[in-house]
Amino acid sequence: MKKKNKLPSKNVIEEALLKKALGYDCDEVVEEYVVDEDGNARLSKKKVTKKHIAPDIPAAKVLLEHYSTTEQSKYENMTDEELRQEKLNLIKLLEKEGENCGD
Repeated sequence: MKKKNKLPSKNVIEEALLKKALGYDCDEVVEEYVVDEDGNARLSKKKVTKKHIAPDIPAAKVLLEHYSTTEQSKYENMTDEELRQEKLNLIKLLEKEGENCGD
């Protein structure tokens, strides 16, 4: 028997946090039912409203902290030689961008 994983994956959590931090649009559905002569519930009205959920500041803060620590840890684990190479790559990239801006 296969055991179900009850926790969502890291990607699912990150996507949910990003959605909450940036805000999103959704549909709000309100349904009204009436009971007919036979005692069965029957849908009488359905109203769908487009709704915008505003960005959530605490979620944005958590997201920014996550990205800043991820970038920082990327460089913390590099050797001096790897850091020098990364520096050269960034300088080349900046020079290339500077050339493209002059067009």
